[in-house]
Formats: sequence, C-alpha cells, structure tokens
Amino acid sequence: MPTPEAIWAAADLPERRLAGVALNPSSPQDVLLRLLADGPPAVRMVLCRDRTLPDAVVDAVVEHPDRRTRSFFARNPHADPAQRVRLVDDPEWFVRSHLAEAPRVPAGGAPRPLPDEAAVYMIRTYDAELLQGSFYQQLSIGLRRSMPTHPVAEVRRWGVGVWSLLPADTRAALLADADEEVRKRAEVHAREEDPAWVERELPDRSCHARWDMLMHRALSRAVVYSVLTAPLAEGERAAIADNPSLPADVVTLLAGDPDPAVRVRIAHRADLGPAERRALAADPDPKVRLALSVHPALSERERAGIHYEIPVDDCFHLRPEPHVPRDPQDVRRDALSGHPLLRRNAAADRSLPPDLVEHLAVDDDLGVRVLLAQNHPDAPASLLLRSFLEYDGHQRAHLITRPNFPTTGLSAFADHDDPEVRALAARDPQTAPATAERLTRDPDPAVRAALAGHPNLPQPRLTEILDDEELAHAAAANPALAPEALHRLVTTQGRGK
Repeated sequence: MPTPEAIWAAADLPERRLAGVALNPSSPQDVLLRLLADGPPAVRMVLCRDRTLPDAVVDAVVEHPDRRTRSFFARNPHADPAQRVRLVDDPEWFVRSHLAEAPRVPAGGAPRPLPDEAAVYMIRTYDAELLQGSFYQQLSIGLRRSMPTHPVAEVRRWGVGVWSLLPADTRAALLADADEEVRKRAEVHAREEDPAWVERELPDRSCHARWDMLMHRALSRAVVYSVLTAPLAEGERAAIADNPSLPADVVTLLAGDPDPAVRVRIAHRADLGPAERRALAADPDPKVRLALSVHPALSERERAGIHYEIPVDDCFHLRPEPHVPRDPQDVRRDALSGHPLLRRNAAADRSLPPDLVEHLAVDDDLGVRVLLAQNHPDAPASLLLRSFLEYDGHQRAHLITRPNFPTTGLSAFADHDDPEVRALAARDPQTAPATAERLTRDPDPAVRAALAGHPNLPQPRLTEILDDEELAHAAAANPALAPEALHRLVTTQGRGK
C-alpha cells in the first residue's frame, strides 16, 4: 500500500489542483462531497486529513467504502477528536490503528486529546499492538493522572508505568489490586527497588538494560563499588551520579570526581551537602558551576555569587505537561528569581498566573520569553511576534500556531531578509494586492506558496498560477476563488479548460 508521500508524489497537476480545491475554505459542501466521492487518492487524502470538515462531509467520510480514506480522517489533526472517534469501532483494523496513532501535527505541536471515555474504551477493547507508538500522546493530562487509581483495571495497568511518581499508599494499593495483571506489573516495579534483585539481574555487559538499571534502579553497595572501581564502559560513573539510591558518602566522593560530567550530575542532587555545594560553586568547569547554580537549597544571594554562564544556543520549544503539577509557590519563586534558567522553567509552566505572564513577557532573557510564548495558552500577541522574529531555533514554526499570534501589520515584513518572516505577510488580511503578487515570485518556494493562497492576490495572477506546476495546489486553495470557479475546476477535473 503506497505511503501518503508516495500518493502525493504520484499526483499530477490536475490532481494537485483539485487537492487545493479540497482545502479551500470557500469550497461549498457539495463540492467537498463530490471530491470525496469521485476524487483521486491524493485529493481524498488531503480532504480527509488536512482540514476541518462540515458535519455532512464527516458523515460521508465515516461511511466511505474505502478504508484508506477513512484512515486519513482518523489521523486528521484539524478535526475535533470527538469526530475522529466515530471510527472507534471501524470494521477495519487498519482504520482503528490509525485512530490509535496520534495525528501528524506540525513540529512542536501536540495532538488534541481524545475524549476520556473513548480513550478508556480503546484501552479496554483494542489489541495491545494497536495502542503502541503514539497513542499515549492522545490521552488527556487528567486521564493520565487518574490512571493509577482508575476504576477500570485495564487503565490501572497503564497507570503502573509512572510508579516512581506515585505516593506510597497508591503503590500499596496497586500491589494489592484485585486485577492480577495490575499486581504483576506493580510487583515488577517494586522489585526494581530491591538492591539485591538489581544486583542479581544487572547484566555483566554494556547494554541498554544495564544503563537503565544503573541510572534508575536501587543499587547495592556492591554494584556501586564495582562501578567506582571497574566500570564496564566510560560514563558509568556519571550514570550512577544522580541515581536516587546512591549512598551519602558516595555522593560526597563523586562531588570531587575528576570527570566534569560526573560533577555536573552530582550538582543537581537535592541531597548534596553544604560543603559539596560550596566546592562545586567554585568548580573550574563552567558547566558544573551552572548546574550547581540552580540547586534548590541555594538562596538568591548564593546564586548571585556563583560565576555561571547561560548557554545562548539552547532550543526553546513546547514542553510536555508534567504528570505531577508543580507547586504554584515554587513556580512563583522561580519566576521572580534572578537566575535565567529558573525563570525559564517557570515560563514553561502552562498554569502561570496572569501577573507572572505579564512579568516574564518582558524578561531580558530570550529563552524566558520564547518558552513563555511556546507554552502558555494566554501568551500575548506582542510576545508571540517578538519571539518569532528573534528566535530561529528548533520549533520556531510552532509559535505561529499559538492562539494569540497576530495577523494585522504583518505585511510590514514583506521585504524581510528571513523568508520565514516574509511569509508572515500571507497571514495579514491587509496585505496589498501588489505585494501579494510580488511575493508569489519570491526566491523562496515556501513564500511563493504561502502568498499564492492570499485572498488579495489579483485575479489575473491567481488565474495564471492555477496552471503553474509548483503553485497550482496553493492557488486552488485561495478563498478568493468564486464558487462557480471552484465548481468549474471540479467539473473539468482541474484542467481549467
């Protein structure tokens, strides 16, 4: 079966033009239904996967005889998840697997969660192989947090997976759960907290399982000693350095380790003693000093006394919502800290109150501003635009998907050196027709495509590029096309004759 990429690569100019019509927000419902019924694969793929659809078209998609067509809608990131789950009992496993797989979203984005009742139904009834991969990304944070104590046993089985974050009473309940599979999974996690078991099971070769145990499982004195004296691979001392089970005297020992990578890991430990903190605060390695400078035991005055350097090439992007929400007082303390890294952590908290949003939106640190813009649902428009203009790193494009990203005034950037900034003019409803036309001839293909869909594009130029191999798809999606023109394109199979 061809991949979506192969389907699109095989589409000719008329098919790509029809695919543009399928995306056009001005296309009447009868046009969309006709494309769904008679359109070639590339057109049905774009129609069902890449836009929101009227209810009548959704009804037709759900009943469509072609399983591939239904599967495209199952992974539509624009559709309301409540519409997508109408396929939850589709007769074809292929469609159900695509529903379980998270929709494709732009870099930095996250799929909207499925309704909790539908997600629970899928956990209860779908084969395990269908729930692998990205299914977990579609679960609401509320459902994820409720899993360890959920009334449905199959859901509690998933909840055991966050064992290290669970309070003691919840762990005890899972170990005594009425469901045998829940108990078995809980027992697996519990035994990993037994140093004797870890010592017996620790592989005697360097492999993923060994590294995982050294970093996360309870370590016996014998295992720790073997790593200190005869590690199997470089980096094992650093691997155990932030293991929570490390004895206090070993923490002290590793705080003076000759390897800076070990000292960096040790510097993050909450159980680090005052003497070790003082020594690491004056460490000759800048990365060690930086790691120590954000230690929770330090006062603001002590932090200010450390000579640390903030990295300037970090990536600032959307962060997943934590399973355990942070204490609001801790977030406020970090937001008001003099340390940029602590303010960055606060800026990424989606529950940040309005006064702190206002405070951090004008922070003098780029990372603070961009993380706030990337993560907070109420990030102001001025911050979003400023962040897009100043930040060119990973997931920059996610900023323009944020709810408050502005549209007015963006045509002022039509001559900007950065093509991603020039393309913002496509989002401005006031972009002049002459500017839109000029940018359809821009040296950058993404700019050309973006402006080909601008409703202010002069009609002669729009008509011209409907026959352009590169721009026909974007031009046919232009909402300025009259309904009769859209009907004509469909009737003539997009050949424009």
